[in-house]
Amino acid sequence: MGPFALALDTKNSFAASSSATDASGRKRDNLQMVPKKFFASINNEEEKPFDFLRILFEGVIAGGTAGVVVETVLYPIDTIKTRLQVARGGGQIALKGLYSGLLGNLAGVLPASAIFVGVYEPAKQKLLKMFPENLSAVAHLTAGALGGIAASFVRVPTEVIKQRMQTRQFASAPDAVRLIVSKEGFKGLYAGYGPFLLRDLPFDAIQFCIYEQLRIGYKLAVL
Repeated sequence: MGPFALALDTKNSFAASSSATDASGRKRDNLQMVPKKFFASINNEEEKPFDFLRILFEGVIAGGTAGVVVETVLYPIDTIKTRLQVARGGGQIALKGLYSGLLGNLAGVLPASAIFVGVYEPAKQKLLKMFPENLSAVAHLTAGALGGIAASFVRVPTEVIKQRMQTRQFASAPDAVRLIVSKEGFKGLYAGYGPFLLRDLPFDAIQFCIYEQLRIGYKLAVL
């Protein structure tokens, strides 16, 4: 190889090395310009167009199914709790009929659970787009409270009838509704509505906020 060819080869090698160095530097600068996200509340699913009807349908189906399953499994425990609260002064607790009034209660639990999730999911996605990522917990808290308020119009009458059925005041849910309305009016179905909201709204909001934040944290940990 002659001196001229050697010089050209050295020049080309130097140019290629310089180009690679410049490309690496530009890539490093671009990476440094990408802002770090401390809350992964916006993911690929949330970048899709907002489809209210689809989200509502999915939430209603999932919420209604989950509510029926949970209520059926835990109903005997809830019956025992109610009877313990009623039996004062060392009264005996009847362990028979622990599923008394279950079917009537499910008639209220199904729509109440469907309404809750059906309101929570669309509200959550809308609020997450309105709030900055570092306030995603506020969006989850608010959505949980909204879902609780919407569901309370069905949950409270269901709770009133369920407790009276568990204490054997009525033979069936239809009889309970008819007699309560005839004696106390429709407001009798909403007895204890204020205390119910004071108890269940914070519970719903905090529960779903913690659930969503833990899910976000898990995604950050595995990615």
